[in-house]
Amino acid sequence: MQTAAVNLAKECQVAIMRSINRVVLSSLAALALVSLVGFSARANKKPPAAPIDLNTATIEQLEQLPGVGPVTAKRIIDMREKSGPFHKVEDLLAIRGIGPKRLGKIRPYVIVSPPPKKN
Repeated sequence: MQTAAVNLAKECQVAIMRSINRVVLSSLAALALVSLVGFSARANKKPPAAPIDLNTATIEQLEQLPGVGPVTAKRIIDMREKSGPFHKVEDLLAIRGIGPKRLGKIRPYVIVSPPPKKN
């Protein structure tokens, strides 16, 4: 009688572990799919047709740039608001997450408008 109860408990434990494994594997597969879709969307992002002015661009416009997502776009806007207008494209190097390699991808698609002339 006790052996039957132990065997039943072991069978239940095995069934529970199999269910857990299925849930974990399904979750991992879904996560992998979401990651691939996100990566594919970023990889297929088309750069802007016309250069974007760093001193007037919105977050949405900056996100069109290669290698720039919402976080980097916000950092660009934050720097502009804190430090004033950009004077040259290379000023982007002061932003965390933008190094020479990323700047090289961005450079063809951005401009810096001259500051307004003072009277």
